[in-house]
Amino acid sequence: MRFFRSLARTLRAIACCVRAAIELLWKRPSTRQARADWLHRLCARLVRATGIEVEAVGEFPRSGAVISNHLSYTDIIVYASIAPCVFVSKSEVEGWPVFGWMTTMAGTVYVARGQGGSAERARDGISTALNEGLPVMFFPEGTTTNGSHMLKFRSGLLAQVLAESAPVTAACINYSLREENGPSVTVADDVCYWDDGNMWLHIVRFLGLRGVRAEVRFADAAIPFLDPNDRKLAAEEARSAVGALRTAALKQAVPESARVSVT
Repeated sequence: MRFFRSLARTLRAIACCVRAAIELLWKRPSTRQARADWLHRLCARLVRATGIEVEAVGEFPRSGAVISNHLSYTDIIVYASIAPCVFVSKSEVEGWPVFGWMTTMAGTVYVARGQGGSAERARDGISTALNEGLPVMFFPEGTTTNGSHMLKFRSGLLAQVLAESAPVTAACINYSLREENGPSVTVADDVCYWDDGNMWLHIVRFLGLRGVRAEVRFADAAIPFLDPNDRKLAAEEARSAVGALRTAALKQAVPESARVSVT
């Protein structure tokens, strides 16, 4: 059954992407806002097609920067399904199957890790998106984890956002399985993608899962940085803000009145 479930969802996801590609070729959105709207519509369809239940606690900021922990390639789909936004991602994402095409067509700003000055070169794209009133989303850890911990936050992109005097709002994403999928299936290995294994195989396994739920939390206000010019201190404060949301998600039950179902 898991194989057939994966196959059916794969076909539905392909249909969503084909529809989105036709829409892209037909309408040819020229502005970043139009492309962000296109990605939002595509990802809203994809979460339904792939069986991901998305719930948001709090509101996606309408402008400024949004930072989050990073667990999987699906993070992009989940966040974009909630609201239009522009992503700033590592350059490797451009080569990811399906996800790379989606983010590139949506006007994602790519950053080459390990190359000096890469964050500074991304500033023009970040500045353009911010000036157009779009929220800019990025993952300061720079890579994914299995959800058991958060890595140190990199300060490069954060410094570029703060140099634009943009507010920065913390967010947090967590996954769970609401249905039984077998004794060997875990969120850490079958939902999160973090060990640079074969992505195609992981996607096939993921699409066969039942009861995948993504909970996203947004802070009520922007992070009050003590000294925006101190990039290292700002990175630590940003990590603490995301960590506080993560702790709340792991320890507290959220009242139904505070939940917003995206699907």
